[in-house]
Amino acid sequence: MNNTSMRTADRLTHLKIVGVSLAAAFAVIGVGLAASRTAPDMSTQLEAKAPMLKAGKPVIWSINEGSLIR
Repeated sequence: MNNTSMRTADRLTHLKIVGVSLAAAFAVIGVGLAASRTAPDMSTQLEAKAPMLKAGKPVIWSINEGSLIR
């Protein structure tokens, strides 16, 4: 029988396609679950990563790049 299109394919060909699709879906799900990280401990989230910096006095920055014509 001619199995070149989905319309003319026999029952066994359709079952093979469904089987391969399910296997691929389970493989993707398995890789996704294996790659997922566990939830971090809250103490690691609250740990300081760098020294704290305190804000100094306010500073006004001014720049004038225009040319002065007299």
